Order: sequence, then C-alpha cells, then structure tokens
Amino acid sequence: MGESKVKISQLQALAAIANLGSFSEAALELELSQSTISHSIASLEDAIGVVLLARGRHGATLTPEGEQLLPDVRQILQLLDGMQQKAQNLRDLQDGQVRLAAVRSIATHVLPIAIARFRQKYPRLTVTIAECDRFLEVEQALREGRAEVGFTSLPTLPEFEARELFRDEFVALLPPDSLAADADLTWPQLVNFPMVMNQRNLLHNKMVHDHLATFGYHLNVNYNVREDSTILGMVQQGLGATIIPRLSAEPIPDRVQVRRLPVPLERIIGVITVADALLARSVFAFLDVLKLDVLKQPPLTFHPIAQP
Repeated sequence: MGESKVKISQLQALAAIANLGSFSEAALELELSQSTISHSIASLEDAIGVVLLARGRHGATLTPEGEQLLPDVRQILQLLDGMQQKAQNLRDLQDGQVRLAAVRSIATHVLPIAIARFRQKYPRLTVTIAECDRFLEVEQALREGRAEVGFTSLPTLPEFEARELFRDEFVALLPPDSLAADADLTWPQLVNFPMVMNQRNLLHNKMVHDHLATFGYHLNVNYNVREDSTILGMVQQGLGATIIPRLSAEPIPDRVQVRRLPVPLERIIGVITVADALLARSVFAFLDVLKLDVLKQPPLTFHPIAQP
C-alpha cells in the first residue's frame, strides 16, 4: 500500500456495490455520482494493489480477492458506525460516566444525595466513587486521572478549580454525663479531658491545635487512633473526649454529649476539578446537578447541638 491512505468513503462504496451489484445503484444509495463511485473504487484498488470488482455490462461482482476482503471492510464500517453512535450518546448524555473521589464522611453523607439526584436526571450515566482516607489522596486521584471530580477541604492548590459547597463545624464530643444538659462548654473544661484524636487527619489536627493556641490552650492527647469510628466508641465508653468535624461524627453514638466549641471553628468543603482540564459533558452535568439541586438543600439534618 506504500504511503497511500484508504478512505472510509472508498470502503463505503465497495460495500454498497457488493450489496447492490451495481455502480449506479450504489451511487443512488450513497447520493453520489456514478463517476465519483467509479473513482473511489479505482483509487482503492490502486491503494491496496488488488482488483476488487469485475465490471461487466450487467453490473459488478466481487473478484475472489474482493470476496476475501469484504468481511474486513464491513467490520471496519460497523466499528465506525458504533463509534459514531457512541459519540452521539455521549453528546446526548445517554452514555458516559463520572468518577468521584472523596473522604469517608463526604462519601457517606453527601454523595448519596448528589448521586441520587443525578441518576434521576440522567439514568443512563454511571458514577464511580474512589473512597480516600485523606484529602491529599483525593487531590492525588485527580492528578493521576483516576477521578474527574473531587471533594476536599478549601483552600486548595492553584492547580485545581474549586467551588465551595458547604461549611462543616467542628464539635466537641464528650463522654456521657460529662456536663449538665443545659451547660455550655468552656476551654478549661475541654482541655481537662483526655483527648482521642485521629492520627491520619493531620490537617484537622493542625486546625484544632492552632485554634486553641489562639486562646492560650492546648489539648491533652492521650490516644491517637486511625479510625473515626474508634474515636466515637472510645468517647462513648468514657475514655476521653474529641474535637471532630460534625460530618465525620455522624452518626453520633447514644449518650455521647455534643457541644459547640466556646469559639466556633469550621472547615470549608469544596468540589474541585483539575484546572483547564478537558471534561466530558457528563462531568459538567454532575456539577450542575450538585450546584442547582443538591446544594439548595441542607446537606444533612443533624441532631441539635446543645446551645449555651
């Protein structure tokens, strides 16, 4: 074949002639002139160096070489049709997927709402979730192309486009019967508790440390564990207290007391995509649903926190 290139139009002409047995009928079907069809076949035969059709007064028939190559021609055209149909489905949001990355608290309490609303609007689109232990892992999933949309703590790095979703308040979880039901929490009371903290949440721990340091206090950390569920169990058993984002605390175990900090502290949760990335229409559709449908509603209905 040298450097010649076979064109799709040439393969379409050959398949039409094979089906109809005539150059003229193939020209009518493809809405081309008969001379254009003849030129296409001649160019195809020159390109591959094989005579494909035997011309006669009563039409055209495939040569033995043409018979051998026709199944490949039809397969190529079927693949092309399938590709075009798939592309049309993607444009019409009839096919495609959105890949999300989030930490457990977001994956548990926020994403189910978002995904349910999204699937109501686009039932043929699929959603996958990469569950991460830390926000840094969420961002790395986007860098590596394992997800298109991430949920992280803001602010983040300039390499991401970010939009604030909601703010999540840090709360103190205290062992049962630590305070009177109507009592507020003071800094001296809080720092007097042995603390149970998640050793993997370096960002949150720093936020809490810096916040207390502003008022001249520091925590007495007795236990460092890896799972929020372990923290909740230890607080429930009276082994200590903790300071944790409210979303991470849900569901709060029975009898564990929940108090706002004497001076509030909150984290900002945002949705991110890689800046200047070429995103599929399905991703933009998910972001629109997240913005227009989900965020109009409170992300969660919490049990009330005791007020001072």
